[in-house]
Amino acid sequence: MAHWFGDNHVLFDVNLEIIRGEIVSLVGPSGCGKSTLLRAIVGTHPPNKGEILMTAAGQETSTVVSGPGRDRGIVYQQYSLFPFLTAQQNVATGLMLDQSSLPSRFFGFFKWRKLRKQHLEQSAELLTKLKLGQAIKLYPHQMSGGMRQRVAIAQALIMKPGILLLDEPFGALDEATREELQRMLLNLYHENCEAKKQNNPAPYTILIVTHELNEAVYVGDRVVGLSQFWDWKSKQHEKCPGATIVYDQMAPVYQPDQEKDLEDFVKQRDRIRTAAFDPSVLQAREVFIKFWDDVKSGKGKGVLS
Repeated sequence: MAHWFGDNHVLFDVNLEIIRGEIVSLVGPSGCGKSTLLRAIVGTHPPNKGEILMTAAGQETSTVVSGPGRDRGIVYQQYSLFPFLTAQQNVATGLMLDQSSLPSRFFGFFKWRKLRKQHLEQSAELLTKLKLGQAIKLYPHQMSGGMRQRVAIAQALIMKPGILLLDEPFGALDEATREELQRMLLNLYHENCEAKKQNNPAPYTILIVTHELNEAVYVGDRVVGLSQFWDWKSKQHEKCPGATIVYDQMAPVYQPDQEKDLEDFVKQRDRIRTAAFDPSVLQAREVFIKFWDDVKSGKGKGVLS
């Protein structure tokens, strides 16, 4: 796919296939089009060239994304919660809007009351799972930033999207809170691994944009680097046609409470910086793309094993 705004070419020939159950970390220099790619996937800014395809669990055929849909959820750095609703009510709002209408709630009050109870029960169950059981009845102003961001993620997850998009979700949080939410993502990934062991579809597929390389390597089973720093001149372009994928490799798979291997982190960080962040190194974009070769050779761990 490719995307541009007038003469400003943002994305060029981006080809990214994500396996169900993966947590893919997307990194790249500022202004390289990471958020533009997310908006293309969510359907608010369709690509100028190419298509976004979604394949539902248990299906073999894909559908073309033509606009926003409930099969894609997105959470931004600035969480958007209704200030007059509790955490439980905020999370249940999506179910209400999806499964009822204003006339049905007004004229079918007794049926709606039963459905509303189910929605609130599902909301409470998910919040408890995300370690927010104590915050179910709290309003946003009564919660910390980390708690509010957890609620925002629960808002998206309760709709059971085919893919959850996270755009710098932990960027405004302190280090301790950030690590706590990283472990939350690893818990979701562990659920994916357990589901696959039982031959069930993995429930969570996540694409997370982050500027923090340690976070990218830690929470993802794969790191994808998007960058405008690549050897586009050898492809006979007069100017840079846009950012493209210049790095795509597996990352270590961690259990939620497992210690990080600092040596692995340093090696992969250095490769990512060379491939995606150094404007003085303009190598062919294929040099650091090894993910699918490694999958085919059986090197994958976690859901990729």
